[in-house]
Amino acid sequence: MAIINTLTEPVEKQNGLFAIERISLAYNAFTTVLIACFYMQLATPGIQLLERMGIVGMTALCYALYQWKPCRLTTFVRVVAQMALLVYWYPDTYEFNRLFPNLDHLFAGWEQALFGCQPALLFSQVCHTVWWSEAFNMGYWAYYPMIFLVVIYCFFARYERFMKTSFIVLCSFLLYYIIYLFLPVTGPQFYFNAIGLEQAGMGFFPNVGDYFLHHAELLPNPDAIDGFFYRLVEGAQATGERPTAAFPSSHVGMSTILMILAWKANRKLMWGMLPFYLLLCGATVYIQAHYLIDVLGGWVSAVIIYFISSGCYCLLYKRGRC
Repeated sequence: MAIINTLTEPVEKQNGLFAIERISLAYNAFTTVLIACFYMQLATPGIQLLERMGIVGMTALCYALYQWKPCRLTTFVRVVAQMALLVYWYPDTYEFNRLFPNLDHLFAGWEQALFGCQPALLFSQVCHTVWWSEAFNMGYWAYYPMIFLVVIYCFFARYERFMKTSFIVLCSFLLYYIIYLFLPVTGPQFYFNAIGLEQAGMGFFPNVGDYFLHHAELLPNPDAIDGFFYRLVEGAQATGERPTAAFPSSHVGMSTILMILAWKANRKLMWGMLPFYLLLCGATVYIQAHYLIDVLGGWVSAVIIYFISSGCYCLLYKRGRC
């Protein structure tokens, strides 16, 4: 009953679009322009345009619902509807970046030069036990609950931070996606599958050019140890993973931003998330999703993107409270 009362509690009605809707529609418009520019090269540009029109219609419908009954529940619906679109926007980056020549040979070469090896090939071999496998896969899978937990916590416990927190999360994701639109790096899972593990192990990294224009096969992991969280991660990757978004690692970058947001909302929440965050950072290399330099790039980019997203919120929020 208390939850129902909270959800139906009236809020001061805000006219116009929320900041999170503005940034989402701005990204929608930006990628629409890209579709127009690359129309003849894209595989399904007509469908992509229709999907973007559908997103505008969905936003309008949520806006109308809020106008009819402005309360916490309809506010939540408007915000979460935009965040749910991340499931669509992530694979959409692949439709664009596969039009450009692949750059993994450069990143794998830099990895070899910096560390003298490929950590993505060696990490799971060094920590080859079911306990390490399950721990790292649990950390990688925890990425999704971490997003949900921080946003939901702010909605119920720190409502005054809900709008800003959800905006920073979405805006940060979209900033990473803008990078991925134009930076075609797939990561070891895809690139090593394309060139072969033997060549990768010998430190030979050929340029595969436009190989990923027509290929999206993941690297079979010969050192995988079956377990509950291993199967969860494998299933999620088989369903939604694409040869895109390797550098910088958004898993590392976004989880770092979530830790900052959790720190600001509740220190206990942040400390509770810390073990999963550390396992997640290691897991990105352990499961061969990223080069180690992607992780380093994720940490550096997280700080920059967090401040950009915070600044964007201050610019877009009409009431002057940042």
